[in-house]
Amino acid sequence: MFVGHACLAFAVAAFGAHRLGWSRATALRVAVLAGLFAALPDVDVVYGLAGLVAPAPGAGPIPVESFWDAGNQVHRGVTHALPVAAVATVAVALSARSELHLRAVGGGLLLALIPGVTLLSGLLAGAVTAVFVVGAAALVVAARRRDVSPRVVGTAALVGLVTHPFGDLLTGEPPAFLYPFDITLVAERVVLSADPTLHLLGAFGVELATVWLALAAYFHISGKRPHSHVDRRAVLGVAYAGAALALPAPTLEVSYHFVFSVLAVGFVGAAPPSFERLRTWRAAVTGLAAVSLAAVAYLMVYLIVG
Repeated sequence: MFVGHACLAFAVAAFGAHRLGWSRATALRVAVLAGLFAALPDVDVVYGLAGLVAPAPGAGPIPVESFWDAGNQVHRGVTHALPVAAVATVAVALSARSELHLRAVGGGLLLALIPGVTLLSGLLAGAVTAVFVVGAAALVVAARRRDVSPRVVGTAALVGLVTHPFGDLLTGEPPAFLYPFDITLVAERVVLSADPTLHLLGAFGVELATVWLALAAYFHISGKRPHSHVDRRAVLGVAYAGAALALPAPTLEVSYHFVFSVLAVGFVGAAPPSFERLRTWRAAVTGLAAVSLAAVAYLMVYLIVG
């Protein structure tokens, strides 16, 4: 859900700002910033690098499992907590103000998260929080340099940080929503199907839907027509149906072969005769359409033969 987090926040912020009557430029600005803030909580996987530096015995040339085993020690913890999101949002909003004393209060509040988490949960959680704080500060600095108003920065932080943990309910362990309080808001992930492959395909479909929602928000606000950007090459995605017969059925535990191959279909569908057009909206929308058709085709064949 790495991409899905950003796309969901983008869509929520864009449609919300547009609904409030904000200008087109402001709505898109808050949406982009919200997407960046939504990606920020996943900086906690940085500890997974320890699994690459010192992989488990027999991990292979690309120790993916070692990366996740290490990263999951702190993943979906403090950076995914709603109380932390609330504190960070207030701190970010104050740090974006022009008044020096308010910026000092915001910066101090943001920095206070590091020793606070360290005292409660130890050095590892504190180190992850430090990376989170640096990322939040960097987004504030970037926004200020582009003269983004404090209202926009605060709104973007709120939408991005609060929506993020809810996007993790379909995969892996549920986030620690109410950290540091010893209260479990959601004990188990949401299961879309008892069949692990159908559950994965459902989660993948949800992620695709968030990307389409973000595109819909952008095109709605910008006044462009999304269907005019889809090339007929997108129908090549249907050919991916054969993968349901050729590849092992994917699950959340073993999904790399499915994810990488279906995304490759998107590249084939998007690749125009001229590679200069790869940076155009036509290539992006066509590639997404190809991936969506590939996922649907794979699902149909799996339901028939599975």
